[in-house]
Amino acid sequence: MINNIRFTIAQQNFWVGNIHYNVDKIIQATLQAEQEENADWVIFPELALTGYPPDDLLLRDDFLDMVDSGLATLCKALPNSRLIVGFPQRNEEGLFNALAVIEHGKIQAIACKQHLPNYGVFDEKRYFKAAKYSTVVNLSGIKTALLICEDIWKKNPLHDAVTQGAEMAIVLNASPFSQQKPEEREAVLRARAQHQHIPIIYAHGVGGQDELIFDGGSFVMDATGEVIQQAAFFEETFMTVEGVRDEKNKIYLRKQIIPAKLSREETLYRALVLATRDYVQKNGFKGALLGLSGGIDSALTLAIAVDALGKEHVKAVLMPSRYTSEMSKQDAIKQADDSGIKYSMLSIEPLFEAALETLEDEFAGLPKNVAEENLQARIRGMLLMALSNKTGQIVLTTGNKSEMAVGYATLYGDMAGGFAVLKDVTKTQVYQLARYRNSISPVIPERVIERAPSAELAPNQKDEDSLPPYAMLDQILTRYIEYDDSVLQIIAAGFDADIVKKIIQLVDRNEYKRRQAPPGPRVTRRAFGRDRRYPITSGFKP
Repeated sequence: MINNIRFTIAQQNFWVGNIHYNVDKIIQATLQAEQEENADWVIFPELALTGYPPDDLLLRDDFLDMVDSGLATLCKALPNSRLIVGFPQRNEEGLFNALAVIEHGKIQAIACKQHLPNYGVFDEKRYFKAAKYSTVVNLSGIKTALLICEDIWKKNPLHDAVTQGAEMAIVLNASPFSQQKPEEREAVLRARAQHQHIPIIYAHGVGGQDELIFDGGSFVMDATGEVIQQAAFFEETFMTVEGVRDEKNKIYLRKQIIPAKLSREETLYRALVLATRDYVQKNGFKGALLGLSGGIDSALTLAIAVDALGKEHVKAVLMPSRYTSEMSKQDAIKQADDSGIKYSMLSIEPLFEAALETLEDEFAGLPKNVAEENLQARIRGMLLMALSNKTGQIVLTTGNKSEMAVGYATLYGDMAGGFAVLKDVTKTQVYQLARYRNSISPVIPERVIERAPSAELAPNQKDEDSLPPYAMLDQILTRYIEYDDSVLQIIAAGFDADIVKKIIQLVDRNEYKRRQAPPGPRVTRRAFGRDRRYPITSGFKP
């Protein structure tokens, strides 16, 4: 029987492109894990050295030179350590998504990714060559398969490693979050563990990167497919597991108490908070500001921003018009006061009057339409962007996925800003998240949640004047956008044919708007952005 070997997963938040920062973080995390966790081996996630995904930075020789230098720095700075770290390896054959086994200041082995994802948000075949075989190394007496992310989603890499004598697997991952993803990962690894009868250590990163979120939740699975250890979600942490060889010469990993699973609403809310915090802070903004209307979307966006950044780094701007109700102003002020943030009230009425007067001759003889409504939204956008330029705070837009899908948003108006917090959150989920957040502490006025939604750009306006009820709309949108159902399939599911056709036409017609929208966190299996790449000019009629 061998002595217990302690493997520590360093579930860390890396910064894409900032090699010096990441190298320092790896060094400090390794030393901390050795001191606090008594770690024998420290395991970092996929492409930890560069952050994930580095995208076209991988096409730059100067960037890859920095990677090589960073890896050399790690070896020099950690002469007594043992670690496994993901990095892009450049050699005479090309560029590989790889990991390095570093022991006592020297690279003892390199393993490369065999299966390169090239779907959804992934473009790995654009940058990397695929390895042709699995790598098995001896880690302190344990023959260990070293795999990278997509390799564990396929059967052959682990199978091939076991035929080489692997007794355990370590998988380095940078797996983007969606609401179903944690359960999907667990199911896939359970199938692999049960089929090959070996334990698996799943090391995952955490943090926000533009549209992507990495949710952490690293875990350990035994040879029966049971999760025997689980790290926290959405936060940096260390998780240590002991590997032991038993009387039958089998490797097993010690079980620990598993924390309770997060609810669906808590999972989604924490994902949005993490994404917002990292986008604002990693891009160097001094804070965030947003237009607070008294409606549900801006109310939820404000709550997320305050939780992400702290009340001292968030400002709200109330911009009432002739159509803004007293109720909306009261509710907006109440939320700002309850949240403890600074706010300003800037009436748009003088600017709106001036714009109408300027355009009076041009509009003469034409009926009122969305032009007058959109003027109000664009004046608000102009004011917010002016404040952003003056203060260095980023503007958070407040539109949700339902609105973005059907174009119920104004270009250069409520779409103006730097980060769209609710871009991939349906209106139905907005209400669910608002209620969840209020279950922690009541920061969103109850009247905001209960009242009928309205853009308040015209007298007595309600969203349902233009759109079907959100409960119905969101089901249609989910089928069409996330699952690629056809019009006939959606109708066959029980939805009114005329409504379905109208909604689908709106989705397709408004691709040009979405192409000009700011980025926002991806939380579904198909988000607008790098996930869903539809042409603007298209003759396709579903």
